[in-house]
Order: sequence, then C-alpha cells, then structure tokens
Amino acid sequence: MRRPQTAAAAATTALALALVAAASPATADRPGPPDVHPALRSHLVAYYDFDHPVPGDPALERDQGRSGTEIELVNGGAAMRVPDRAYPGSGRALQTRQIAPAATGNDDWKAGIWSASGVRTLRLFAATGGTTVMGWFKREMDGPALNSTTADPTDRYNAIGLAGVLTGDSDGHGVRALLELIDVNGELRLVALGRRVDGGASQTFAAREDWRTLLPKGTWVHLAATYDFTRGTMALYRDGRPVDGFYTTAGDPWQLDGPGPHVTSATDPRGIKLGGSFPQDTLERNPCDCRMDGLMFLDTVVPARDIAAQYRLMSR
Repeated sequence: MRRPQTAAAAATTALALALVAAASPATADRPGPPDVHPALRSHLVAYYDFDHPVPGDPALERDQGRSGTEIELVNGGAAMRVPDRAYPGSGRALQTRQIAPAATGNDDWKAGIWSASGVRTLRLFAATGGTTVMGWFKREMDGPALNSTTADPTDRYNAIGLAGVLTGDSDGHGVRALLELIDVNGELRLVALGRRVDGGASQTFAAREDWRTLLPKGTWVHLAATYDFTRGTMALYRDGRPVDGFYTTAGDPWQLDGPGPHVTSATDPRGIKLGGSFPQDTLERNPCDCRMDGLMFLDTVVPARDIAAQYRLMSR
C-alpha cells in the first residue's frame, strides 16, 4: 500500500531527510553492531538491518553504521519490514517489489535516500579509492519485471536492482557502486557496476556462473562487491567466496591513464538506492521482487579474508 502523503506527513518526511543530508558524519569511537566483524567496523559508513525503525516514523530506518544516514521505506512504509531470518540473530528483512506492472505510476516498494545537493553524511564515499557493498538477498522473481513506463505490455526492464550508492550528480539512477542483475550481451548476469567519475563511463564486472545458481529462488544468499577505483578492479563474492567473472567494457572507462591519485569524484553521493532506482519516487525502474537484510556500505575495498570472516560471523 502506498504511504499516505498528507501535506503534514510530506513536510515531516522532507524535514527528516533534509536533516540527514545536512548532518555531519558520526564519529567511529562507539562500538560497532555485534553482527559486524571488528575488521569492518572502522570503514562501515552505513548499515541497515531493518530492525531499527525511527521512533515516531516507522517508514524510516535508522543507520547502524558510522554515518547515521536514515533511509525511507518508499511506498510500503512499515509493511516493508517482514519477519524473515536471513541469518541467526536477524529479526526482520526488507521486502521490495513491483506493485502495478500494467500501470504507469510511482508505487513500487523500494528504499533509500536522495538529495539534489548530495547527502552529506555519505561524504566518505567522495574522493575515495575504494568501496564495498554487501548484504543478504533472497530472490522471489524469475527475471526482470514488466516495464511499467512503456506502452508495450510485453516489454521488460533489462535489470533487477539490488543495492547501490549513487553518484554526486545522479538523477536517482546513476551509481558510483552497485550490486545488480543486468543483461550482458543478451544474458542476465549478477554484476558489480562501478563509476569513478561523475558523468563518466561505468565498468561492469559480471559473474560467469548462471544467476539462478548464484541466487536460487527463495533462498537467502550473502553477496558482496568491491570497487578498487585506484587500481581499476572489481570483485564479486557469494557466501564469503570469490565469484569468477569478467569485465564487460574494454579500454579505460574509469580514466586511469592520467596522473593520480585515482579516486572517485569529490562530490557527496546523492543517496542510496535499494530494490530499484529513483529513491525520491519520481520514476520506476528495475524493481526487485526480493528481500534484503544486513546491508553494508563501506568506504574501502574489503579484502577477501574479511568478507569471508563477515559471512562466517553472520551465519554462525
């Protein structure tokens, strides 16, 4: 059900998101959540377990990471928190889905935050040499959803959005670091997609293994993607183990041939998107009929051993 948007409620939500965008990043001197491995805590910018609604507004989720970046559960509000255990110790998970595939509108269930001036609490992703996105995902769809933005009743999107950090000039779709399923040369694949420079080209690292094997329907899977913007490399992990893959774009899409240091654009990301694009709810694209939990966004390239350690900690 679409979240009611009375004038007062809309103003309250706008104020809450504006305060998040204006706040300074939190310090890292407090102990991290128990489900986060100590090796990750100092770089954990944002972390969402969907067991921490904002008091007084259950359509907002509190950040358990360093930044304090609240996100909105768009269109479904509190109903998007569902009882499901992605890992021992988990309580509720985030449910995202397409609502009306045959109608043009903005009612898909997704989550995130967006600000045209950039989200200041996510500043650690500006001018950074590396990023990691990881979390638990459960697929509940057989392929990309019907495209609700075209007149063709058989047209489908070419991707399924999972979780990502937006660029500093994003319209709600363009990303700096993203985990998703997308068409690669006519075949849907699990990918890490990264963009170093705002307005520049992206690079995609695609898994070779069949996406249905990597993400079996109805099964919780831990995924991670790393983005090394300094070296121009990316990696994918499933349940703590590296996933074999290949780069889809030849040449130098991240513009690493010139003098360094090679880091991301020095702009605050415009937000985070989960389960589809445009967290500001102005357009629908690439909805994910799935569940998510334990989502982490880090401002470094987490080494393979620590990704494995995080998976073991959560699945113990």
